[in-house]
Amino acid sequence: RITKMSCGQAIKAWEAKNEAVAEESDVVKLYAQVPPISKLDNSLNTLKNCEHLSLSTNCIDRISINLNGLPKLRILALGRNVIKRIEKLEDLAESLEQLWISYNQITTLDGLADLKNLQCLYISNNNIKSWAELDKLASLPSLKDVLLVGNPIYADYEKREDARVEVLRHLPNLMKIDGQMVKPSEKEAALAPAE
Repeated sequence: RITKMSCGQAIKAWEAKNEAVAEESDVVKLYAQVPPISKLDNSLNTLKNCEHLSLSTNCIDRISINLNGLPKLRILALGRNVIKRIEKLEDLAESLEQLWISYNQITTLDGLADLKNLQCLYISNNNIKSWAELDKLASLPSLKDVLLVGNPIYADYEKREDARVEVLRHLPNLMKIDGQMVKPSEKEAALAPAE
């Protein structure tokens, strides 16, 4: 009995179920595998036409390979795994627009600096404890939408509005925080000196 699924096995199963060739497909969903995928492997780099790759709800503990065979990848979904840090995404710098990595064990926002086309970062329910981590995202020119709710940085704020203003102090170009559009009043409050 198989206790772990490899990415290669998951791709073959996806092809059989969808009667499609993964290498030619623009969307490949390998989420919630039974048994779960625990490790990324180079079979993912055969998905040269993939624009949306979902590996959510598995047991992946790290981004252990460079994803250099995915030149068209725009959306990478890694939510609900056990990933501790963001790494090895440099090869996606030109293409990646959305990273969905909520419900993991991430403590820092290192590993994102090269993703100059990243527009959307969903990183809720992780373990980000320091507001200084958000400063690491300030160099991302396209970032407009973040999901941060459920991280320890929000713990000191009784009101969600106050936390949103603090997010804007670090990332003033955002248009959406935690699923809600940024209000002009929040932008104003973020420009005011902190009390």
